[in-house]
Amino acid sequence: MSNDTVSLFLAMLAVLALAFVVASAGVALIARTRGLGPGLASWRDAVSDASLLLALGVAATCMLGSLYMSEVRHFVPCDLCWYQRIAMYPLVVVLAVAVVARDKAVWRYVLPIALIGAAVSTYHYLHERFPESVSTACSLEASCSTLWIWEFHFLSLPGMAWVGFVTICTLMLIARSALRREAGPDPQEVPA
Repeated sequence: MSNDTVSLFLAMLAVLALAFVVASAGVALIARTRGLGPGLASWRDAVSDASLLLALGVAATCMLGSLYMSEVRHFVPCDLCWYQRIAMYPLVVVLAVAVVARDKAVWRYVLPIALIGAAVSTYHYLHERFPESVSTACSLEASCSTLWIWEFHFLSLPGMAWVGFVTICTLMLIARSALRREAGPDPQEVPA
């Protein structure tokens, strides 16, 4: 399999993940405004049941993709790439433990880390796209503005990392929502 094929495959996974995030936001909006019909409710329940495993799959794919890019393709990671890795790699371990323990409450730990990773990815993507607007440089050996991959005219490595973090955030919000549904109404919120 060629390097370009792997890049294209990872970009296609990112586009699918982005479509999932948009669809999930649409389902959440419909649930808040009109309520869910039986079809959407069963989709929501299926995703809720698999949310931890899906998040683990996303985190593991992002980790393996970044290792492939640096170890096989020899792309030198810049400082911002390392910060994104520092946010993503532990998620694989935390989510694996959560999958084994069936702990949907892990969203409390995963969501903040994924949000920080998404923020770094956003900054990196903007730095990469508009390098003249940033006054600082990453490092001498690996520039943060180097465009290693450019797929579908909008996906670069930090863009794909951002999609990974946002997808994990979406799945954690779905897990949180499932926990709240399973717990039932809060006794403090029920009128007397």
